[in-house]
Amino acid sequence: MNKDNSEEKPSVECCKNKNIFKHHHGKSAGNPIYGLGVIGALFYFLKGATTFSAVMMGIGKSVFWPAILMFKLLTYLKM
Repeated sequence: MNKDNSEEKPSVECCKNKNIFKHHHGKSAGNPIYGLGVIGALFYFLKGATTFSAVMMGIGKSVFWPAILMFKLLTYLKM
């Protein structure tokens, strides 16, 4: 019996660049979690904002808070 070529296993080359943190749709698993964090931070930073500059500062802080948080954590851990 001849073996059909379509049943061959994929080569190693096709699997080298796959990201293990991505779902089968190609989107990162952290996106929804980051989005919820940004929305929560928006509520936190904008609840007392009364001026335009305070609103803009609150939006900026809510988008960049994960980077600031990681910087502070790594500084604290002296890494």
